[in-house]
Amino acid sequence: MMNQISTRLLEIVNALPLKEGVRVLEIGCGPGAMAREISRRIGNGHILAIDRSAKAIQQAISSSQTEIESGRLSFRQIPIEKFELEPNEIPIDIAIAVRVGALDGRHPKLEKQSLQNIAKALTKNGKLFIDGGNPIKEISLDKYRKRECSQNCKCRMYNTLLSTPLQPKRDSIPVFICPISSCPVTCPSG
Repeated sequence: MMNQISTRLLEIVNALPLKEGVRVLEIGCGPGAMAREISRRIGNGHILAIDRSAKAIQQAISSSQTEIESGRLSFRQIPIEKFELEPNEIPIDIAIAVRVGALDGRHPKLEKQSLQNIAKALTKNGKLFIDGGNPIKEISLDKYRKRECSQNCKCRMYNTLLSTPLQPKRDSIPVFICPISSCPVTCPSG
């Protein structure tokens, strides 16, 4: 059974801001050693571990039956550039990626879509960490997140009143100028 975790991965887990009840996305989980260790530290939280490799996911599942049965850990075979939360899944608090080519510069063509997908899956204050720091570093997702009005005005109401965006669309999302605060916002439909 593959329950051993390397010193390097253990240092990464120790550096993460884990707490009781946190929801974690591990990107590129391989055989699941780090996911199992995280699941032991988050109480009633949950870790969703993904990998593009079917073989890695099979190994992870076979080595993680106790954690899966507890409901704290689940696996999914999918590359990060195609990842989306399922409709019933709760947004993620922390994402961690170790040696993921789409995020470490090895596959730059996949980076933008990957970061957009991660930003969509995270909570408003969710954070993305990758290896390469001491031992991890946070990657800002600000430019990939939907912006809401900084003045907390009723932008949702103005979305229905304005029939056309006042600025060009960015990535197919209408951008409006908030009539109350004058800040550019992407207003949720509703």
